[in-house]
Amino acid sequence: MAASELYTKFARVWIPDPEEVWKSAELLKDYKPGDKVLLLHLEEGKDLEYRLDPKTKELPHLRNPDILVGENDLTALSYLHEPAVLHNLRVRFIDSKLIYTYCGIVLVAINPYEQLPIYGEDIINAYSGQNMGDMDPHIFAVAEEAYKQMARDERNQSIIVSGESGAGKTVSAKYAMRYFATVSGSASEANVEEKVLASNPIMESIGNAKTTRNDNSSRFGKYIEIGFDKRYRIIGANMRTYLLEKSRVVFQAEEERNYHIFYQLCASAKLPEFKMLRLGNADDFNYTQQGGSPVIEGVDDAKEMAHTRQACTLLGISESHQMGIFRILAGILHLGNVGFTSRDADSCTIPPKHEPLCIFCDLMGVDYEEMCHWLCHRKLATATETYIKPISKLQATNARDALAKHIYAKLFNWIVDNVNQALHSAVKQHSFIGVLDIYGFETFEINSFEQFCINYANEKLQQQFNMHVFKLEQEEYMKEQIPWTLIDFYDNQPCINLIESKLGILDLLDEECKMPKGTDDTWAQKLYNTHLNKCTLFEKPRLSNKAFIIQHFADKVEYQCEGFLEKNKDTVFEEQIKVLKSSKFKMLPELFQDDEKAISPTSATSSGRTLLTRTPAKPTKGRPGQMAKEHKKTVGHQFRNSLHLLMETLNATTPHYVRCIKPNDFKFPFTFDEKRAVQQLRACGVLETIRISAAGFPSRWTYQEFFSRYRVLMKQKDVLSDRKQTCKNVLEKLILDKDKYQFGKTKIFFRAGQVAYLEKLRADKLRAACIRIQKTIRGWLLRKKYLRMRKAAITVQRYVRGYQARCYAKFLRRTKAATIIQKYWRMFVVCRRYKIRRAATIILQSYLRGFLARNRYRKILREHKAVIIQKRVRGWLARTHYKRSMHAIIYLQCCFRRMMAKRELKKLKIEARSVERYKKLHIGMENKIMQLQRKVDEQNKDYKCLVEKLTNLEGIYNSETEKLRSDLERLQLSEEEAKVATGRVLSLQEEIAKLRKDLEQTRSEKKCIEERADQYKQETEQLVSNLKEENTLLKQEKEALNHRIVEQAKEMTETMEKKLVEETKQLELDLNDERLRYQNLLNEFSRLEERYDDLKEEMTLMVHVPKPGHKRTDSTHSSNESEYTFSSEIAEMEDIPSRTEEPSEKKVPLDMSLFLKLQKRVTELEQEKQMMQDELDRKEEQVLRSKAKEEERPQIRGAELEYESLKRQELESENKKLKNELNELRKALSEKSAPEVTAPGAPAYRVLMEQLTSVSEELDVRKEEVLILRSQLVSQKEAIQPKDDKNTMTDSTILLEDVQKMKDKGEIAQAYIGLKETNRLLESQLQSQKRSHENEAEALRGEIQSLKEENNRQQQLLAQNLQLPPEARIEASLQHEITRLTNENLDLMEQLEKQDKTVRKLKKQLKVFAKKIGELEVGQMENISPGQIIDEPIRPVNIPRKEKDFQGMLEYKKEDEQKLVKNLILELKPRGVAVNLIPGLPAYILFMCVRHADYLNDDQKVRSLLTSTINSIKKVLKKRGDDFETVSFWLSNTCRFLHCLKQYSGEEGFMKHNTSRQNEHCLTNFDLAEYRQVLSDLAIQIYQQLVRVLENILQPMIVSGMLEHETIQGVSGVKPTGLRKRTSSIADEGTYTLDSILRQLNSFHSVMCQHGMDPELIKQVVKQMFYIVGAITLNNLLLRKDMCSWSKGMQIRYNVSQLEEWLRDKNLMNSGAKETLEPLIQAAQLLQVKKKTDDDAEAICSMCNALTTAQIVKVLNLYTPVNEFEERVSVSFIRTIQMRLRDRKDSPQLLMDAKHIFPVTFPFNPSSLALETIQIPASLGLGFISRV
Repeated sequence: MAASELYTKFARVWIPDPEEVWKSAELLKDYKPGDKVLLLHLEEGKDLEYRLDPKTKELPHLRNPDILVGENDLTALSYLHEPAVLHNLRVRFIDSKLIYTYCGIVLVAINPYEQLPIYGEDIINAYSGQNMGDMDPHIFAVAEEAYKQMARDERNQSIIVSGESGAGKTVSAKYAMRYFATVSGSASEANVEEKVLASNPIMESIGNAKTTRNDNSSRFGKYIEIGFDKRYRIIGANMRTYLLEKSRVVFQAEEERNYHIFYQLCASAKLPEFKMLRLGNADDFNYTQQGGSPVIEGVDDAKEMAHTRQACTLLGISESHQMGIFRILAGILHLGNVGFTSRDADSCTIPPKHEPLCIFCDLMGVDYEEMCHWLCHRKLATATETYIKPISKLQATNARDALAKHIYAKLFNWIVDNVNQALHSAVKQHSFIGVLDIYGFETFEINSFEQFCINYANEKLQQQFNMHVFKLEQEEYMKEQIPWTLIDFYDNQPCINLIESKLGILDLLDEECKMPKGTDDTWAQKLYNTHLNKCTLFEKPRLSNKAFIIQHFADKVEYQCEGFLEKNKDTVFEEQIKVLKSSKFKMLPELFQDDEKAISPTSATSSGRTLLTRTPAKPTKGRPGQMAKEHKKTVGHQFRNSLHLLMETLNATTPHYVRCIKPNDFKFPFTFDEKRAVQQLRACGVLETIRISAAGFPSRWTYQEFFSRYRVLMKQKDVLSDRKQTCKNVLEKLILDKDKYQFGKTKIFFRAGQVAYLEKLRADKLRAACIRIQKTIRGWLLRKKYLRMRKAAITVQRYVRGYQARCYAKFLRRTKAATIIQKYWRMFVVCRRYKIRRAATIILQSYLRGFLARNRYRKILREHKAVIIQKRVRGWLARTHYKRSMHAIIYLQCCFRRMMAKRELKKLKIEARSVERYKKLHIGMENKIMQLQRKVDEQNKDYKCLVEKLTNLEGIYNSETEKLRSDLERLQLSEEEAKVATGRVLSLQEEIAKLRKDLEQTRSEKKCIEERADQYKQETEQLVSNLKEENTLLKQEKEALNHRIVEQAKEMTETMEKKLVEETKQLELDLNDERLRYQNLLNEFSRLEERYDDLKEEMTLMVHVPKPGHKRTDSTHSSNESEYTFSSEIAEMEDIPSRTEEPSEKKVPLDMSLFLKLQKRVTELEQEKQMMQDELDRKEEQVLRSKAKEEERPQIRGAELEYESLKRQELESENKKLKNELNELRKALSEKSAPEVTAPGAPAYRVLMEQLTSVSEELDVRKEEVLILRSQLVSQKEAIQPKDDKNTMTDSTILLEDVQKMKDKGEIAQAYIGLKETNRLLESQLQSQKRSHENEAEALRGEIQSLKEENNRQQQLLAQNLQLPPEARIEASLQHEITRLTNENLDLMEQLEKQDKTVRKLKKQLKVFAKKIGELEVGQMENISPGQIIDEPIRPVNIPRKEKDFQGMLEYKKEDEQKLVKNLILELKPRGVAVNLIPGLPAYILFMCVRHADYLNDDQKVRSLLTSTINSIKKVLKKRGDDFETVSFWLSNTCRFLHCLKQYSGEEGFMKHNTSRQNEHCLTNFDLAEYRQVLSDLAIQIYQQLVRVLENILQPMIVSGMLEHETIQGVSGVKPTGLRKRTSSIADEGTYTLDSILRQLNSFHSVMCQHGMDPELIKQVVKQMFYIVGAITLNNLLLRKDMCSWSKGMQIRYNVSQLEEWLRDKNLMNSGAKETLEPLIQAAQLLQVKKKTDDDAEAICSMCNALTTAQIVKVLNLYTPVNEFEERVSVSFIRTIQMRLRDRKDSPQLLMDAKHIFPVTFPFNPSSLALETIQIPASLGLGFISRV
C-alpha cells in the first residue's frame, strides 16, 4: 500500500518530542512522494512544519485508530511501534486504571503505588480454570497458565519477574505464589502453602531494605521452586538466592536504610527477651544511622518484628535458634561501633575494655583479648616463615566491615537453608513451578562490580527471552502452514562472549586477582589491550583510564574499575574467622562449617550466591590442596556458575515473563512519566517482542471473525458458502499487494498496518451508509413537518392578520396623540436638566483642578529634596567602603605573602635535606598545580560573570536616569497649571456653599408637609388592614388546625406502617442470616462427617488389606468371615444411633469450638492413616522379602512340617473357642432385657460392645494366621516331591500322622479340595503371567528395533544436513519435521478409525444386550420359578386382598430391615424404577413401616429403622452425589418423609388439612420431634449438595451462553483484537449457547417436578440457579474489557429477557429469581446509557442501586467502543460518578460471591394421599413386607 494512501489529510501521526517522548499530530495536507515537509496540527492547537530526514526520508509513525487504543494485548495493535505501545500503556494505566497489559507472551505490570482491590480470593477463583486470553490481563492469569500447562504438558514451568528497583517485582512474585497456594492447596494437612507464604516475611526482613527508589527493595535475587505432587497439590518449595548486596550491611547512602531486620531489632529492644542484646535506638549504631532515614512512613518495625518471629515459628525455627539469630545480628551492630585509634601511620589499637567490642564478644561467646588482637593485626605467611604484622586504622576499619559482611552473609545462608529444610517435603516431587524474582537492568552515575554482575545476568535472561519469543513465532507459522521467513532479531551473544568467554572480562578479572601485585589500574590496562578496537561493544571513556564502557542490549553503561578486584576477591582475615569458630556460642561455628567444604563456598560472595539446593549434604572427598584451591573461587566465578545453573533450569522449563515497570521516580499513584517508561520498555525486551511481531504478520484473524467484521465491504455476489474462499476473494480486491497478508489453515495473517487500513475502509463505508440513511430519513421527516407547519401557519396567519389590522389602526391614532404630548414635555425636561448639569460641572472642575495641581507641586518638591540627600549619602558611603576595602586587601596581601614566604622557606630547607621527600612533594606539586589551574579557571569564569552583571547594571542605571528626567519636566508643567486652577476652585466652592443652604431649607419645609399627609393616610389604612388581617388569620388558623389534625393522623398511620414493615424486614433478614449461619455450620459439619467416614473406611481397608501369598477359600474361612462381617455390621449399626442422636439432642447450631475439635481430630486421623499406610507398605515389603528368601531356602524337613501342623491345630482350637464366646455374646445381646440396661450408652452395653470389638479383632488376627499357615503347608507339600521310595515312605508317614491328628473328616476333605483348587489357581496364574510376559517382551523387542531404525535414520539425516549450507540445512530440517508430523498424523488417524469401529461394534452389542435384558425381565416378571416362591418368607404383595380393610401400615421383620433399606434406598435408581412410581413413594413406604413399629410400641425398631434410613440416604448421596437426578429424588423424598412425620405427628398445627381417616393414622406412642430435626438438617445438606451439582453443571455454560455467544446475530461486531493468544492455550471443546442454558434449566425443572418436589422448594432452587447465572456472568463481565461495550449490553439484556420469559412459562415469576438478576440487568443498562453530562451521571447513580460503587466505576473504566461511532467514557465523568457515590455505604468488594447459597426453608406441605390406598410395585423387590 502506497504512503500516499495512508498519509492523507486528517491522518494522525506520532512525532518525536524531547519532553513527552512522542507527541500526536494531524496532517493538514496530503503527502505526495517527494515532499520534504509535512504540515501538521498538534493536539494543543499549534501548527508545525515537520521536516523529513533527507537521507532516510522516513515518514513519521502512523497512529492507530481510536478503536484499537487500550487493547489488552499490545501485539493486537495494527501499527506496532514504540509510540503506539507507550500510548496504549498510558491510556490503560491513567484512564482505565488498569496496571496489567499483555505484550505477546509477556505480562507488563506497571506499579500503581496504591493498594488495589484486585487480589482477593474471589478474583483468584474467577481466574482459576480460565484460558489466558479470555480474561483481562492479570498476574493471576499468568500463574493459571503456568499451572495449567504444568498439569497438561507434564512439563515444569517458570515465571520470570524482572524490572527496576521499585517496579513491584517482589509483590508480583508474592501474588503468583499466593495464587498457587490458593488454587492447588497442599497434599497434606501440614499447611505447606502457608509455609511457602510465610517464607516471604523472613526473606524480606533479612534481604530487603529501603532505597531512594523503593521502601521495600529486594537486595538479592531469588528463584523459588514450588513443588507439586501427581495430583498437582503443593508439597513443598525450595529457594535459591543470588547476589546478596553485602556492602549495605556496613554502608548506606543518603536517605537509605540497612536491612529491615536491624531496625526491627532496635524497635523491639525493650522486650524482656531482648534485654541481653543490649540494643538501643537505631541512631546509636554506625551501621544503621548512615542513611539518616531510620523510619519508613507507614511501617511499624516492632509489628514487623512480631510478624517475622511468627513466620519463623511457623517454619519450624525454634525459639533458641531465633534468639541465636538475633544475638548474631545484635553482635554485628555492636561490631560496627568498634573504634580504632592510630598509634602511627602503620598500626592502630582498640581502647582497653572498649564497650562495643566487649558486648560483641559476650554475644558471640569469643575471647575479648584474642578478638581485639586480630582486629588490629594480621598474619602473613611466606614460603619459609609466618609473622604477624600490625595494620593501619583504615585497614582495620575495612577488615572490621569485611568481617561484619561475612558474618551477615553466613547468617543469610543459614536462614535460607533452614527455610528450605522447613519447606522440603518427604513426598516425591512430580513437577514444579519456579518463580524468579530478579533484578532488572541497572545503570547509575557510578557503576561498580554489583551493577556489572546484575547486567550480565540480564544479558543472559534477555538472550533466553529472545530465543523463546522467536521459537513461539516460528511454531505459530508452522502450525498455520505459513511460509517461514527468517526474522532478524537482536542477538546479544557477542556481549555475553565479551563478558564470559575465554580472555573475557571475567577471565581477566580472575587472572588479575591471582596476581600478587594486581590492581584495578593494571586490570583496566589489560582490558584496553585485549578488547579495545577489537570488540565493537567495548569502549574506553575519553577522560578516564580507570573505566570501561559496555554496549548492553538496553543501553551503554560506564563501569568504574575501582573496587572490582577487592569485591571479586572478597577477602576476610582467616584469623578472625578462627576466633569466631572457637566460639562457645554453638550456633556461630555452624555458620562457618561451609568454609571447610569444597563445594560452592557461598559465604565468600560479597554480592552473589550460588544455588543452595545444589550443595550436597556431605562434603566431597578430595585433597587438602584441592579444597583450598576450590575455596579460592572468586565471586565472579561463582556468580557465573550459579547463573549457568539457573539458565539450565529455565531452559528445561516453559518460561512465562512478567516485566514490571516503574511509572515515576516519586512514587506518586497513577502518575505516568513517559521518559522513564520508555527507558524500561527498551531495557526489559518488550519493544524487542513488538519488533519481532511487527517484522512478520502481527495481526491474525480467523476466517469466520474476518467475515463477520468486514461483511459490510462485500457485495452479495461475493458471499459464498465457503467462508475461507469468500475471505480470499474479498482480500484480493481490497489489498492488491499480496505480500501484505497470508492465508493459514484457520487464520488470516496481516502485516502491520493492514487492519488499520481495513478499519478505515469499513468506517468509510459505514459512514457513507449512515449519511445516506440520515439524509433520507431527515428529508422525509422535514417534509412531513413542513406540510404540517404550512397548513397550521396559513390558518394562524388568516386570524392574526385581521387582528393585526384592527390593532394597527388603533395604534396609529394613539401614536399621533402621544407624539405631540411627548414632544413638548421632552423639550422642557431636557432644557432644565442641561442647565443644572452645566452649572454643577463648572464648579466641580475648578475645585478638582486646583486640588490636583497642589498635590503635584508638593510631590515634585519632595522628590527633588530626596534626590539631593541620596546623592550626598551614597557618595559618602561609597568612599568609606572603598577606603575600608583597600585597607583590608593590603593587610591580607601582606599576611598572605608573609605566610607563603615562610612556607617556601620551610620547603626549601626540607628539600635541601631529603631528595626522597622532594620527589614525593614533586608529585604533590603537580596535583596542586592542577588544582590551582582549576581555581584560576573558576575565578576567570566568576570574573566574566561579574563583568556581565556590571554592564547590565550600568544599562539599567542609564535608563532609570532618563526616565527620572522626563518625569521631572512633566511635573514642572503640571505645577504651573495647578497654580492657575486653584484660584478658580476657591470661588466656585463659595457659590456651592450658598446654594446648598437654600436647597436644604426648601427640602425641610417640603418634608414636614408630606409627613403630615402621609401620617393621616397611614392611620386610616392601618385600621382597615388590621381588621382584615385579624379576620384572615382566624380563618387560616382554623384551616391549619384542621389540616394538621388530618396530617398528623396520616403521619401516625404511615410511620406505624413503615416501622412495622422495617421491623418485619429486619426480622426476616435476621432470620435469614441466622438460617444461613446455621446451614453453613451444618454444611461444614456434614463435610467433616463425610471426611471422617472416608478416613474411617480407608483405615478399615488398610487394616483388612489381604497379605501377599496364597489364599484358602475353605468353608471354615468363609463362615468365620461372614460371622465377623455380620458382627461388625451390627456394631456399626448400633454405633450409628449414638452418633446421629447427638445433634438431635442439642437442637442448637453447633459452636465453632466443636468444629475446631473435629478438624483437629480429622487431621490426627489423617496422620494416623498416613502412618498406617507407611507401615502397611513396610510390612508388604518385608513379606515380599521373606517370600523371596523362602524360595531360595532348601527343602523343609519333616520335623518342621510336623511343628507347623501342631501350631495350626492349636490355632484352630483357639479359633473355635473364640467362636463360642462370640456366639454367647450375641445371644446375650439378643435377649430382651430392661431398656435402660441394653440401651446404647448404658454401662453394660458399653462393656459388651468393648468385648465384642476386642474378640472380633482377635478373631481376625487368628484367622489371618491360620490362612498363612495353610498356605505355607501347601507350598511345603509342593516343595517335598519324592524321588525315591524311601523319601516317599517317610514323607507319607509324616503326612499320615498329620492327617490322623485331624479329628474332623470334613476338615480333611475341605483341606484336600482347597489344596487342589489352589494348585489349579497357581498353575493358571503362572501360565497367564508367562504369556503376558512373553507378549510384553515381544512388544518391547519390536519397539527397540523400530527405535534403532529411527535412530539410524536420524543420524543419516544429521550427517547429510551437516554437509549442506545453512539455508539448505534449515529447509531440510523443516521438510523432515513436516514429514515426521504427517506420518504421526496418519498413524493417529488410523488409530482413531479403529477406535470408531470398535465403538460402533460395542454400541450394536449394547443394543442387542439391552433388548435381551428387557425380554428376560419381562419373562422373569411373568414366570417366577417355584424355588424363588419357596425362598420368600412372605407371600407376594402384588395380589391385593380387596375384602380386607388396611390401616396404612407395613409390617416387616427385624432381620429384614437391612434388606428393606438396601432395596428401597441403596439400590433404587431414579432413572429406572423410580420414574414410574408415585412421587415420594419411598418416603410413604418408610413412614408406613415407622407407623407399624409405633403401633407395636417397639422403641428399638423405630430407632433402628430411622437411623438406617438416614445413614443409607447419606451413603447413596455420597456414592452418587454428582448425579442431579439422584440428589433431586432424595431431596424430594426426604422432604416428603419429613412432611409425613409432621402430618401424622398428632400436633394440632399439622392436622388442620387432614381428613378424619388421616387423623386416625397419627402416631400414638412416640414423639419423633427430634428425628424431624435430624431429617430437616439432612434435607438442608441434600439441598446444598443439589446446589453444588447445579453449579458444576451450569458453570461451563454460563459465560459462553450469556456473554460470548451472539444470540442476536450482527449486533455485536467482533472488535479487531487480532486474537493474540498463546499458541499453547487450550482450544475450546465446544461453545454453549443461551439455548443450551435454557434446555438445561428445562431439564432441571422437569426432573424436580417429576420427583414431586414441593413447589416452594422448586422456587428456591430456581432462585439459586438464577443467582449463580447472574453472579458468574457479572463477575466475568467485570474482568473482561472486550465484553464491556454497547452491543454486548444489548446482547445481555436480550439474554436476560429470554430467562424472564422462561420464568413466565414455568409460572415462577414470584420466586424472587428475577431480582437476583438485577445487578446484571443494571450493568447491561450501564453499558447502553449515555455517559457524558452531569444529568447522565445523576441518572446512572439512581439507576444502578443494585451495583456497588466499585462495580460501577469498573464497568465505566472497562467500557470499550466496538465501532468508531462510539465514544469512550471520559476520566472526568468517572470522577463525577465517584463524587456522587462517595456517601453510598456499600461493600468495597468488586466481584459477587458466586458460591453464596441462600438459606433454604421447607414449608409444611401435607399430602392428600391416603396411606391405605398405596400399592407396593413388585419391581421394588419388597415382597418380604406386608400391608396391615
